[in-house]
Amino acid sequence: MARPGSAEESLRLAEHYRALCDEELTALAQQKDKLGEQAQQALEMEIFSRKLTFPPSEQKAPPRPTPPETGEDENCCSEQMRDEDEPYAEDRELSEIRKVWSEADARRLQHVLDVAGLPFYIGRENATSVDDVTSKFEEGLPVKVMRIGLPWAYEAMWRNYFPQDEKPEPKYEDAGDVAIQCPRCRSTEVVFHELIDRGADPQAKYRWTCAFCGEEWEDDGVETKK
Repeated sequence: MARPGSAEESLRLAEHYRALCDEELTALAQQKDKLGEQAQQALEMEIFSRKLTFPPSEQKAPPRPTPPETGEDENCCSEQMRDEDEPYAEDRELSEIRKVWSEADARRLQHVLDVAGLPFYIGRENATSVDDVTSKFEEGLPVKVMRIGLPWAYEAMWRNYFPQDEKPEPKYEDAGDVAIQCPRCRSTEVVFHELIDRGADPQAKYRWTCAFCGEEWEDDGVETKK
């Protein structure tokens, strides 16, 4: 049985809600306060991906704002109300996980994300299926998922996604500042730890850690065009 709070439990919940019909999701949404935090997040993701809306009669009236006390900033109070109304807005923001340069690779990635139970959006039009893409693949189309699903998307890609059509990497001597990428999952969310000087080694090494998959490695660092 999956442990509460684990990645396995999140994927199980995502697959469970994806299998429900719209009416069942609507009924759950009216009682989401009875669900745990992880289940609420998975439910919100599925509702958002289907673009479901609920009739006003089925929605609870939002709490009336409490009048600010003397000296309290009303703008601050309004901002707090917006945050309470959308507790998972930041989790639902779309983040790019990579670009695809051919329809074949896009379909490979779609299959990987479908198996992982992760809704995705591709191209400038944010299509939810490769069949709906109207942009040109040769220009490089961004593939995005909700921020809450980033760790599982990178893990699924590292294990099962093997693209065949990649944009040629720029040569260092022809490039400007080159961003460090994780050699394991290709994420650019990389943390610098230290500069290692081994004395006899004429070239010091940089030590990095990937913030998403935890990979650690050493290299010569970022080279800059002169």
